[in-house]
Amino acid sequence: MPSFEKFWQIEFLGNEVHEWTIALATFLVTLTVLPIIKRFISARRRRWAERESQAAHVGAPAHHAIGLTALLVERTSWLFLWAVAVYLASRDLTFPPRVERFLTIGIVLLFWMQVGLWAMSSVRYAIDLRRKSSAGLDELLTSSIDVILFVAGLVIWAMVLLLALDNLGVEIKPLLAGLGIGGIAVALAVQTVLSDLLASLSIALDKPFGIGDFLTVGESQGTVEHIGVKSTRLRSLTGEQLIMGNTDILKSRVRNYGRMRERRAVFQFGVSYDTDPQALAAIPGEVRQIIEGTADTRFDRCHFLTYGETMLQFETVFYATKPDFNTYADAQQKINLAIFERLRAMNVNLNPPTRNVVQLENAPPSRASVDSQSLRT
Repeated sequence: MPSFEKFWQIEFLGNEVHEWTIALATFLVTLTVLPIIKRFISARRRRWAERESQAAHVGAPAHHAIGLTALLVERTSWLFLWAVAVYLASRDLTFPPRVERFLTIGIVLLFWMQVGLWAMSSVRYAIDLRRKSSAGLDELLTSSIDVILFVAGLVIWAMVLLLALDNLGVEIKPLLAGLGIGGIAVALAVQTVLSDLLASLSIALDKPFGIGDFLTVGESQGTVEHIGVKSTRLRSLTGEQLIMGNTDILKSRVRNYGRMRERRAVFQFGVSYDTDPQALAAIPGEVRQIIEGTADTRFDRCHFLTYGETMLQFETVFYATKPDFNTYADAQQKINLAIFERLRAMNVNLNPPTRNVVQLENAPPSRASVDSQSLRT
């Protein structure tokens, strides 16, 4: 028995055998229990995610917290679990200063690396949650996720690095001062790039447009193909790709046709002055019947609006209930043909009176055509 007690009191690397035994047992138990908990929670995460999606419609925050916690557990790395096991096992052990410093540095770095991974996972979870729980324009977050994650990653990992250095005893105030001065110099050198980066973040958060939207930016038109950190790419109607800086886009007046719910159409037609007054009064009703009988349209108004120089002008307004241009153009063509046929059946003349035109000698090209009735010789 005394020999057994002496065995436990044998020192090895500055610690007795019984201390090493307790440390080893703590290490093995920790490295066994934590992975089991992780696998259990990961296996149940799918069931919790289904409950969370059902609860999202009624806005239950508890289910969101459960889902986020399960995600963070699943995103916990094996290196971090080893670091936790080593830390718990080494608390009652004594090591030489160099070894203890090495262990401290390793554990601190692994801890803050895991904190950074948790923070990035939380940002992704928040984006996915908003995209799933929101309807309509929030679905455009899909085109901006890369931009948001890029900016969030810069902020998160910069904070992780500074906090890790602070925990290791590094004086970070001079470092922050140096970074501030260097940051100003870098910002002045790359202010255009930073401006585009902030503009891309503004596009990602404010969502004035998304991939697939048809835009008019100044004199340029095209469909959005890609929203990047620095630029946005449009595919023009003639086929070429237009690349615009995000800052330039936000400074311009942008017309987004992709957000149209319906398209308003205005057109005019004229009838001759010799049209019967009863036929004139019947034309708005006839036009209304034609438009209401055309698919994907909604009638607004039709009026005998003005007396033109050569004809009586009618103005008609209707809405194409589908915003795409081809739907509008098909509807407009059907309406035009139907109005032409209906007016011909009513013996209403759409053609203006014939004018005799003569060419004046030595007249400017823009004034070469004049009405012969205005000439007096």
